[in-house]
Amino acid sequence: MEDQGFIDLGNLVFLLFWLLLLFSILSPTLSYQRLRSARISLLAELEKRYGYRFITLIHRQERIGLFGIPVYRFIDIDDSEAVIRAIRQTPPDRPIALVVHTPGGLVLAASQIAMALKRHPSKKIVIVPHYAMSGGTLIALAADEVVMDRNAVLGPLDPQLALEPGLHVPAPTIVRVAREKGDKASDKLLVMADIAEKSLREIQELIVELVRDKVGEERARELAKTLTEGRWTHDYPITFERARELGLKVSDNVPPEIYRLMDLYPQAHMNRPGVEYIPYPVIPQRPRTVEG
Repeated sequence: MEDQGFIDLGNLVFLLFWLLLLFSILSPTLSYQRLRSARISLLAELEKRYGYRFITLIHRQERIGLFGIPVYRFIDIDDSEAVIRAIRQTPPDRPIALVVHTPGGLVLAASQIAMALKRHPSKKIVIVPHYAMSGGTLIALAADEVVMDRNAVLGPLDPQLALEPGLHVPAPTIVRVAREKGDKASDKLLVMADIAEKSLREIQELIVELVRDKVGEERARELAKTLTEGRWTHDYPITFERARELGLKVSDNVPPEIYRLMDLYPQAHMNRPGVEYIPYPVIPQRPRTVEG
């Protein structure tokens, strides 16, 4: 009888161990699902109240693993694919509010999002509750209006090139140093300067394309130069007031629900908050003729 009791106790301990292990595995997933459900509910509330299609592009720095190693999140191709899908599913007469909280990311991905937002026929606003740096600023330029918290910031758009592994240098700096060195510049520096000049020209033309209809050709080119020429460091904060000085249409009418929404994007341990929206049915496209 004592042996049987010992065996039963051992089985109970074994069962409790596996139950605790299962709970520790499932708990983060369940917590994430609760958060996601709360976010979707709040997005639905926002859409009902303001009449806009709300989409989020939110990146947090996450800490994962046993040692809390930081993982930095940026705008990538997955983000651009998801945001473009959301824009495509939005009815042409439905305005869009894109909530952006990001340090930036891939120029290609940010450019795709910006152009897709620009092409949407109804009104577009970008809401910046805290910061939208680099590629986030590029996306903001595509909107008809940028709605910023008074303490929020945008950032410069000077391309960052990998001079060597782990070392990213602003394109304007590479061009400037190559010119100063002249004949003494190394072949590598000359090659990087050529790439840097091309990247600057490309991003400037994109900026002009995004804002030309809002500020005119001359001011668009002036803004493009200001944001890309290396006047500031890449993390320089373009404040609400400075954005207005640059000629951007900005307001501080951030819906109070946006701050509640940001609270639902904590520094998650496992799951990544990113692009979310309420799926709409795909809008059938009218067949086009040869004449367009």
